[in-house]
Amino acid sequence: MASGSGTKNLDFRRKWDKDEYEKLAEKWLAEEREKKHGKPAQPVKRELLQHRGYKVDLESKLGKTIFITKTTPQSEMGGYYCNICDCVVKDSINFLDHINGKKHQRNLGMSMRVERSTLEQVKKRFEVNKKKMQEKKKEYDFEERMKELREEEEKVKAYKKKMQREKKRQVEEDLTFEENHEMAAVMGFSGFSSTKKNH
Repeated sequence: MASGSGTKNLDFRRKWDKDEYEKLAEKWLAEEREKKHGKPAQPVKRELLQHRGYKVDLESKLGKTIFITKTTPQSEMGGYYCNICDCVVKDSINFLDHINGKKHQRNLGMSMRVERSTLEQVKKRFEVNKKKMQEKKKEYDFEERMKELREEEEKVKAYKKKMQREKKRQVEEDLTFEENHEMAAVMGFSGFSSTKKNH
């Protein structure tokens, strides 16, 4: 027999409110239908791809040694740090791939699409480049070029003289070594090395 006189609810199963969940399901289905048949979500408007306005610094850390500990900030770890994406790339090729890649450009707010140039823009670009080439030709000065050539010749002559002096010094050292060797032979010993034999 049961120990209690009152009747207890012996059903331990959880009871669900079917009407409430039916309403939630209908609401969810209605929202799904609106998404399919209604207005689609507005895509994010991104700028067209643009030229970089700065020079990428790949050589500042070249040949330098850095001591890295557990507490070293990520931006000072070994490799190239991208502060826009907050990531470290281990070598220069992968860093260039990263900054030219889709993820980095999206974080900058640009799409990977390039603006189509018109005929007038192309003509203007050709004119600008043509003017630059003409300015370079004007800057070329014959007298200045001759001066540079003379300086280069003087540097070459100075280098040759230095090499001749070095060679002459080397020959003199060799002669003094031979004279010392002959003097040692006359005195009865062949050198200043040990007479111990290594077994």
